[in-house]
Amino acid sequence: MEQAAFHLSLPCYSVSKTRAFYTQVLGASQGRSATTWVDIDLFGNQITFINSGAFEFHYRSYKFEDAILPAFHFGVLVSEAQWNALRERLQGHKVHFSVDSQFLSQKAGSHKSFFVEDPNGYFVEFKQFTEPGAIFAAD
Repeated sequence: MEQAAFHLSLPCYSVSKTRAFYTQVLGASQGRSATTWVDIDLFGNQITFINSGAFEFHYRSYKFEDAILPAFHFGVLVSEAQWNALRERLQGHKVHFSVDSQFLSQKAGSHKSFFVEDPNGYFVEFKQFTEPGAIFAAD
């Protein structure tokens, strides 16, 4: 199956702080923008952040293996080289990893993930599968 990029539109508190985090800290590219919104190219996926002022999400965490993960998050599947480079880049920026773990070790769907929080309170997951073809594999 051909892999398709996704588009996600999310509210944000500050376009300038959001742009800075995604471009300067994560190393993503900026696409089109205006004073009230910005498109971010995150590994070929389009995320549009729209300045909406105050907003609120009520969400709970959930347990997966031994980790507590944020129920509300979005993520990107990357290669091992991309995952390692991004992890190293974020450590250089002293970004806090809310979760940094190996999941489903020695099982179908084995992967490494780390989560970071953006300036809007969104958790972004970067996931690298041991076997790239096993993204949807089940035991």
